[in-house]
Amino acid sequence: MVTRIATATGMAAVTAIALAAAAGCSSSSSSSSSAPSSAAASATASTSASSGSNPLSGGGASGSVVVGSANFPESELLAEVYAIALQDKGVKATTKLNIGDREVYYPQVVKGAITIFPEYNGALLSGEVDPTSTAKTTAAVDAALTAKLPASLEILNPAPAQDSDALTVTAATAAKYHLKSIADLKPYASTWVLGAPSEFTTRPDGIAGLKANYGLTFKSFDPLDESGPLTLAALSDGKVQVADVFTTTPQIITDHLVSLSDPKANFAAQNVIPLVYKADSSATITSTLNTVSAALTTSALLQMDNAVITDKQDYSTVATAFLKTIGIS
Repeated sequence: MVTRIATATGMAAVTAIALAAAAGCSSSSSSSSSAPSSAAASATASTSASSGSNPLSGGGASGSVVVGSANFPESELLAEVYAIALQDKGVKATTKLNIGDREVYYPQVVKGAITIFPEYNGALLSGEVDPTSTAKTTAAVDAALTAKLPASLEILNPAPAQDSDALTVTAATAAKYHLKSIADLKPYASTWVLGAPSEFTTRPDGIAGLKANYGLTFKSFDPLDESGPLTLAALSDGKVQVADVFTTTPQIITDHLVSLSDPKANFAAQNVIPLVYKADSSATITSTLNTVSAALTTSALLQMDNAVITDKQDYSTVATAFLKTIGIS
């Protein structure tokens, strides 16, 4: 399948398109422009000011931790959630946001220049730690990560929240055909069009995986973009009846879409998970981030993404509001 790092960069590009289109109509992104909100920007500026203009230069001061993010909105938002939660528990936490792709930030976490990073377990495994792994479920992916991560790193508890591929339909279609799971598509697939990125024709979790795991053979396949404007428009307009849409795409809310569950794990787990540099961690950090993860559902993350991407709300304000609902901040 497409690794999460490709998805992440794709989301950033797609969201840039989405924000440009949002002034006139609903558009797309799974996770707005990759530029941070005013609060996120100021946080980035403040940490850069203390360590030079390079967001990767240096680490935190002695006794402090640095929470990093990739260069797309959802990652920046999660970094704010982590940092604010830790600050509330007395941890001196700063942020270095909008760093870049995994190939840029991962080595920095390995050596401790970044202490904590919001990751996606499946993408981290397949994109960096063990590209040969065939683990799919949350438990299997986390076990593989634990076994193969560098000695300097650890993962904490995964959140229920996943930013993953999902076969998606409109709310009207879901209601009319009583669709909740990918398995529910079997009586209708032969007369429906599937929309997804062109690589769905070769990905093991694409057309082949859907046939092998669920017995689905669609009437035809329409190659579209990666959970982007073309995909969302085709789904809403009825050009396709089913599409691959990331589970935290804000248009799931604004366009009234339904992500179908995947009980046979056709798509690998993509749980949000804190990646931590062990030498700078502590019991307080572990317990705090595990508390955050326990409460972070896909629905909660989707609502926050929608707030910062669609409604243009301040990142730290959205993060703080979520933390208050779980008794932090």
